Amino acid sequence: MKQKLLREITPLTQSDCFTLFSRVKAHFDFPLHYHEEFELNYIENAKGARRVVGDHMEEVDELELVLVGPNLQHAWFTHHCRSHEIREITIQFHKDLFDEKLLNRNQLAFIRTMFQKSSRGILFSRETTQAIGPRIQALKDQQGFDSVLELLSILHDLSTSRNFRLLSDSSFNLSEMSFNSRRIEKTYDYMTRHFDKTITLADVAKIAGMTEVSFSRFYKSRTGNTFVDSLNELRLGHACRMLIDTTHSVGEIAYKCGFNNISNFNRIFKKKKGCTPKEFREEYTNGSRIFI
Repeated sequence: MKQKLLREITPLTQSDCFTLFSRVKAHFDFPLHYHEEFELNYIENAKGARRVVGDHMEEVDELELVLVGPNLQHAWFTHHCRSHEIREITIQFHKDLFDEKLLNRNQLAFIRTMFQKSSRGILFSRETTQAIGPRIQALKDQQGFDSVLELLSILHDLSTSRNFRLLSDSSFNLSEMSFNSRRIEKTYDYMTRHFDKTITLADVAKIAGMTEVSFSRFYKSRTGNTFVDSLNELRLGHACRMLIDTTHSVGEIAYKCGFNNISNFNRIFKKKKGCTPKEFREEYTNGSRIFI
């Protein structure tokens, strides 16, 4: 049966460096998906599960560590796994956490190369996973700047490790759209600052100095998304964060994130996330998540 491909909207905001989600579970239930963030996934006790990264598919061993690049579809499925205590730690960080100028420095050359290769998915060796695993598990107990430094150190050690394996075919990764436009940056910045208020196509077209029709075409060609979809995804990202971090009702969150009514919010959330806001909140209360 063909798997549905979901575009995940992570709860990371532009103020965060990364998020770490740790949980123990009896099965994998998140569908095939992709997102704009890098993802480092550490998994224990899942022998017999099936990993899908791009066009690559295989059963996993009892211990694995995989780095998935932006917009590369991936998922783990229960398959033949019989364990009832699968341990999974997922770290997600923005694709621009380390900007291009920083990555071009000699000292970060190995990380830059690893990020480029992650567009195919990287499976690290068992030896590397055993060495790095305890540090990933301990990362949730660190705070602030120290945790950012430790993440950078982990990434550096992974980038210099040996015997890793690339998973997907090089031609498979979903094409990554690049804004590369001052007009798009200005309008996206405006949406980021005013997502909780009413924003119309006329508002952003005016900021871009274009007609509404011209701006719609321009925005879609540069981002691969419509203005409305981008705005909804931005709002949903903040809504996901509030569902995790606060005890506000679903209705309160919808209003605070710029949705004009609860029905519209629930419909868009279910379409984009594959679950209701209530189900999303329940899923994330079954694990431990931190934001740095």
